[in-house]
Amino acid sequence: MSEEVKLNPLDYADDPRVSYLITEWKRLTQAERDAGELVEVDPSMKELAEKELSEIEMQKEALIDQISAIVGSEEGREWPNEVVLEIRAGVGGEEASLFAEELARMYLKYAESRGWQRRTLSESRSELGGYKEAQFEIKGEGCYKAFRFETGVHRVQRIPATEKSGRIHTSTASVAILPIYKRTKIEINPADLEIETSRSGGAGGQNVNKVETAVRIIHKPTGIDVRCTSERSQVQNREKAMKLLASKLQLQKDEEEDRKRAAERKSQVGTGDRSEKIRTYNFPQDRLTDHRIKESWSNLPKLMAGGIGEILEALRAAEEGSVT
Repeated sequence: MSEEVKLNPLDYADDPRVSYLITEWKRLTQAERDAGELVEVDPSMKELAEKELSEIEMQKEALIDQISAIVGSEEGREWPNEVVLEIRAGVGGEEASLFAEELARMYLKYAESRGWQRRTLSESRSELGGYKEAQFEIKGEGCYKAFRFETGVHRVQRIPATEKSGRIHTSTASVAILPIYKRTKIEINPADLEIETSRSGGAGGQNVNKVETAVRIIHKPTGIDVRCTSERSQVQNREKAMKLLASKLQLQKDEEEDRKRAAERKSQVGTGDRSEKIRTYNFPQDRLTDHRIKESWSNLPKLMAGGIGEILEALRAAEEGSVT
């Protein structure tokens, strides 16, 4: 077999996406052994056996190409240990903003329990103090693996503190987990960018508001825009914003590829679409339900305080158990 082929199909024996190809590989391997043994038993069959071995080799190489095409995108991509957690308030006004802040706190508390670094990149608050929109940088071993299924719409059902008649309201917030890769396949044309600078707000001393350090970059072909205010210099904010833009473009590309594979792979979870409702937090019933795997958990105060490890693990197990 060609020395250029490095992929070992048996390394993917437990991968449901290629199980049928692995079965065929094992069958061909056995046929290869049988042909070799046939020559040892009956040397007169050597020519026939060599012809059969040549055909088997061609079939195995074709199988490797098919397996590589299916697992290659995952294999070639490193698991990043840095993500940007992006949270936006959805429908529900002030209550949605308050819920968005609670979600942010939930993820940051979980990150803290794992010993990961966390810091705020940007935030926009509502009148009551919740988040209209916020971005956080999280760094640590395995953070993307843990959070990769959190992208989507999160729904809350509860009686808001501002509700005098005691009615249960439904509000939403959207979450996006943006993996930050050290290297991406995305090439950004500078001509496609519109770059704006402004004065940073918030804490940081008087100099923060005197110098235009905040950077906003708009990718004109897609309409994607990113903003960074966390660094002290415009150059640093621009560099971080470009990194974030590349991640968003990579994520958009990955989502498109995932949709193309959806008909072929019956994934229960997946990394999700930002418009997909994935979870409901029902406070009156003290229940959190993930709609993708149809599982529920109780003790919302504990979960909202960052105790979501069991949920993240259930999502990972469901995804790995998906049948091709």
